[in-house]
Amino acid sequence: MNRAATAQFASSQPATRTKIPCRPILPPPRPDMFEPVSCYLCGGTDTVPLVTAEDDLTGKPGRFTFVTCRRCGLAYQSPRLKLEHIGAYYDEEYIAHRRKTNWGWLTPLYRRAMDKLDRAKIATVGENIALEPETKVLDVGCGAGSFLAKLRSTYGAAVTGVDFKDLSGSPWLEGVEFRCGLFYEQAFGDRRFDLITMWHFLEHDYDPPRSLQFARDLLAPEGRLVIEVPRLDCLTWRLYRERWPGLQAPQHTVLLSRASLLDMLAQAGLEVIDHRPYGAFPPYFYLFAGAAFKLLKGKGLNLDRAILPYFLGQILLSPFLLFERRLNLAMQTVVCRPSPSGARGGDDA
Repeated sequence: MNRAATAQFASSQPATRTKIPCRPILPPPRPDMFEPVSCYLCGGTDTVPLVTAEDDLTGKPGRFTFVTCRRCGLAYQSPRLKLEHIGAYYDEEYIAHRRKTNWGWLTPLYRRAMDKLDRAKIATVGENIALEPETKVLDVGCGAGSFLAKLRSTYGAAVTGVDFKDLSGSPWLEGVEFRCGLFYEQAFGDRRFDLITMWHFLEHDYDPPRSLQFARDLLAPEGRLVIEVPRLDCLTWRLYRERWPGLQAPQHTVLLSRASLLDMLAQAGLEVIDHRPYGAFPPYFYLFAGAAFKLLKGKGLNLDRAILPYFLGQILLSPFLLFERRLNLAMQTVVCRPSPSGARGGDDA
């Protein structure tokens, strides 16, 4: 089993409408910047090619290969960029780390969309655990921290966030215990959490099984782990293939179908209470971004220029999106707890 380090990467800054921020120009990655990867589930190395993708989100150069394990069927990126090289693909324009809140006359729509996302996350966890003052919450891959800020302001929860990137200057992280670094290298001592969330963290991870096992050990006896990831066996994957936003190469290291996610959780000693073919993150983003990626062909999606057509498209597709929870468009969400036996699947020795 590969035990490489985890790479989750997952002050509002005003901007004028005429100035478009530019991303740093990177040279194409060299062959020596990559490493082969064994299957995260079974440790096998016998694979077949699945798809070759580009960094459609930011437009940085490079082509990245995803394979499927012949033994267990898990899809993952191999070879992948070594951990020390992946940080360059998470710049200030990376969507989960953006601090910009001023979008001109579209600002109210932007704020409403972000608030809706956080409220959807809270609704999901609120169905599975009581959110009360001093409920201990850990958000892994917390990004800029708006979800934790809302939990703290609404419920008085004791909130902690972890992200590989130092985002401590984010206004949403004020009053939040923020830890910068790799998730499973954090020292929590005897602390246990009532709720651990991973909103689009696991697909970025350089060792998903290890992170899941670490999260399991950090849960209180009645604690819950909530995970949301893109779902490989979904409609938008069939529509867009090499331009599917769920690939998000090279940041995404693993592509999880329903079956492979459930297998990975079982191996980590986690029992699934609920599985949903949707998430808090809007599947419309995948519909929009996939179409844009097809048109742009690897040039990158400029969010400042895309925000108006994004909202216009959302309005046009609103009747279709009423049925998004039934259509398996892009996402999946699981709610877990430690297995009652306390044993990990596959630990027969």
